[in-house]
Amino acid sequence: MKRVVLITGASRGIGKEIANKFIKNKDIVYINYKHSCNFSNIDEKYLIKCDVSKEEEVIKMINYIEKESGHIDILVNNAGIAMDSTLEEKEVSDFKKVLDTNLIGPFLVSKYASRIMNKGVIINISSTNGIDTYYPFSIDYDASKAGLISLTHNFAVLFAPRIRVNAVAPGWVETDMNKNLDKDFKDKECGKILLKRFGNTEEIANVVFFLASDGASYINNTVIRVDGGFYG
Repeated sequence: MKRVVLITGASRGIGKEIANKFIKNKDIVYINYKHSCNFSNIDEKYLIKCDVSKEEEVIKMINYIEKESGHIDILVNNAGIAMDSTLEEKEVSDFKKVLDTNLIGPFLVSKYASRIMNKGVIINISSTNGIDTYYPFSIDYDASKAGLISLTHNFAVLFAPRIRVNAVAPGWVETDMNKNLDKDFKDKECGKILLKRFGNTEEIANVVFFLASDGASYINNTVIRVDGGFYG
């Protein structure tokens, strides 16, 4: 049976890889994006422009999916941004913008999507930055991802037993967000990883796809690290 899947922030990187995984499985996949999106392998009606930090836009998106498909089986809260800078350069407005997308967004989408989930799965894409790999230039990002883990645990309690809620916490991954990292910094970070390399988007998508499957039917209220064995 085809599952109805909503993936936020799926226009590129990890989100796009996750989306393609479900598309290849013949699921009905709704792709959320904020600015632009290019998917050649699905109908345009499944592409939804929405700023997940805006409640009215989220409500409109969920109502559209309910009208088109009746319900949601799987929600992947992937949308996220980073605005790295020194503490002196970091503005309150930037800090709030990161929290709005990375934490308020998953709160809003989960709140309204859960209303049309009869029985399903919510998977939040957090980060090891929210657990124990802290970077002073990413204090807003780190805080948002720690908050998302807390949100995961609370939603697991609130939605039980109807909806399983888990989080995936990737470490360093080869994405557009990280493509401009200084080579010396990247080499240093790779040295802290047992596998001596950054992960790739497919490796994260594989874990998400598993968590959404019946094979993970007894995994709930859990955070899974996917970081190649980071030992700092």
